Amino acid sequence: MLVAFFAWGGYFEELLRGNITSQPGRWDWLFVVGLLTLDVFLPIPATAVLASLGMAYGPWLGGAIGTLGTFTAGTTGYLLCRLLNERAAKFLVGEKGMALGQQFFQHKGGWVIALSRWTILLPELLSCYAGLMRMAPRQYFAALLCGTMPMSFTYAWLGSTNTAQENKLLALVISAAVPVLLWSCWSWWNKKAIN
Repeated sequence: MLVAFFAWGGYFEELLRGNITSQPGRWDWLFVVGLLTLDVFLPIPATAVLASLGMAYGPWLGGAIGTLGTFTAGTTGYLLCRLLNERAAKFLVGEKGMALGQQFFQHKGGWVIALSRWTILLPELLSCYAGLMRMAPRQYFAALLCGTMPMSFTYAWLGSTNTAQENKLLALVISAAVPVLLWSCWSWWNKKAIN
């Protein structure tokens, strides 16, 4: 983290202050993806990072980079916990907790993953818990994408324009409401494809 801060910290400090005197380097986006991925382990202010992506790259490219970073964070938490064998998972949450958790994530897990992405701390915890409870990968990754895309593009848009910065409540509403629409559409399409 310290090496990354010394390499790129000044540039992101300039972005957050609004004093952009330099353009992002060719590989700076990769640092930001790594930073967002670290959100699984460290308290990274993801919304501020996503807004700075909008300032540096604009709403479209910034949103795409943000989506990649937040999706990678969710994938990391899910896969690390899914690698635990079932015996280890039962040790952590108990047999009853495992049964309840698996039932919950089978029926309501998609909604919870998709809708939690704009909240604080919950996304990482739920990603880990979904992996621990062996949530179906197809359902998990679809829900993760439905949640990360709207949030990433909204905050990149928020960082890219002054008009958006005046409408912070709108950004919050979009981040929370669009995943509902996306997950509803995906669930409907998935049920139709299975039948």
